[in-house]
Amino acid sequence: MNPFNRRAALRIALVSILLAAVASPLAWFVARKNAEEDTVALAMEESRRVLSHASSTRLRGPDAGDHARKAADALAGGLFDIAEIYGPQGDLLAEAMTEGGAAVESRLPGHHRPVYSAASFQRFRLDGLGWILRVFVPLHDPAGPDPAQISGYFEGVRIVPAWQRAQMRERALNAALMVGLASLLCGLVIYPVVVHLSADNERKTREVLVSHLSLLEVLGRAIAKRDTDTGAHNLRVAWIAARIGERLGLSGWAMQSLIAGSFLHDVGKVSIPDQILRKPGRLDDGELAIMRTHVAHGQDILRGIDWLEAANAVVAGHHEKWDGSGYPQQAAGDAIPLSARIFAVADVFDALCSRRPYKAPMDFDAAMALLERDSGSHFDPLVMAAFRPIAREVFDRLAGISEADARGLLAERVRRHFGI
Repeated sequence: MNPFNRRAALRIALVSILLAAVASPLAWFVARKNAEEDTVALAMEESRRVLSHASSTRLRGPDAGDHARKAADALAGGLFDIAEIYGPQGDLLAEAMTEGGAAVESRLPGHHRPVYSAASFQRFRLDGLGWILRVFVPLHDPAGPDPAQISGYFEGVRIVPAWQRAQMRERALNAALMVGLASLLCGLVIYPVVVHLSADNERKTREVLVSHLSLLEVLGRAIAKRDTDTGAHNLRVAWIAARIGERLGLSGWAMQSLIAGSFLHDVGKVSIPDQILRKPGRLDDGELAIMRTHVAHGQDILRGIDWLEAANAVVAGHHEKWDGSGYPQQAAGDAIPLSARIFAVADVFDALCSRRPYKAPMDFDAAMALLERDSGSHFDPLVMAAFRPIAREVFDRLAGISEADARGLLAERVRRHFGI
């Protein structure tokens, strides 16, 4: 399993577990509440059915007491442990209760004379008895002169038995387990979809990246066609800059920008006339001024290319110096981008150690002596401190190297830092 798949699996698992941990208690609560409300609804419906039977809702006139006692007796011992029937004015007409109801009656909270017009309920707990249900049901006499008029009130108390409480707990637990399992299964289903989409996205990203690097190579070849000293130099100096960048902890986009900028640092030279660019002798002041415009030309060439925009830091600053004596901006110190400061060391080191038509290569000690002399003036001392421990290894690796071998060295760094 590659690192991304491992991270995706871990994150999806964590999210699934978190979802299960949140949703399961919620499902428990909802299922338990629904079970309680089902019990209440059943009690209310049953009370209405019993009270409507045998004229039990006729609570006016001389037979009201008999009707009320009949209704109370019918309800007590069934769904209810206490049954109370009130007249239309809220006066108690009859009461019946079981042995359990008699034991809890004194512990029930009191209430006012009934005057309600809609059914309702209360639920509460009593120590040692568990859940207690009390329902309030207004009664209507369908055979009376006004069926919509309230003919009395029924109030019932039910001590929910242990078996019913256990049943409600079991229903709630099953609902919670199902929701938790569904959350985990959802994670299992999502994982392969995420991995597939990620692999497809990575493939497309690699294709875009390869096309970008191909463009980079084309630009490099174009530069080399104009300046015969530039081709292998670009490859070597980009590799050296990458090595220094690694020592300084650069990675990701910062490292990619450093490599691309180092490789394309002289891209602006394609705009310099051949008689100046290829002049074998020393440039006069006017020619030197024209040559220095390659920095601005390079910036113009790369401007607007989003993925190369950061490479402009090297292109724009590769001739600046730590003490501010460089060009074109005379930037100094930390005002010079770090990538340009890294490149400056790599560029000068390679130039000193390479054979050119107008000079022989310097040996390692002579080249390092010049770099050490200019540390703090031309070069950032921090960058020099990072380069110093690997300088000998870099020198030995590049000594007499061919352009093809230099391309191979840089390709290895590109694969590492561009994720190819």
